[in-house]
Amino acid sequence: MFLDELSPIFKEFIQHPASFLGGFASGVLRLNLKDDPVKSWLDQQRGVTSLTTTTTTGGANGRATGPQSISIE
Repeated sequence: MFLDELSPIFKEFIQHPASFLGGFASGVLRLNLKDDPVKSWLDQQRGVTSLTTTTTTGGANGRATGPQSISIE
């Protein structure tokens, strides 16, 4: 019964061992795939160039992060 529950995991590991271990390692290390070091490495492996976006602080009265107050009428 326990082996029946783990059989899909073993099938994925056998079919794609590198991607399975990479996903397992990123899950164990709690890596975010959208963070810059990981994302740039993934893009480099795929051969994709990514554009970096910059945020401006002028749009929200100089407060782009943190709590913001709103008024409800």
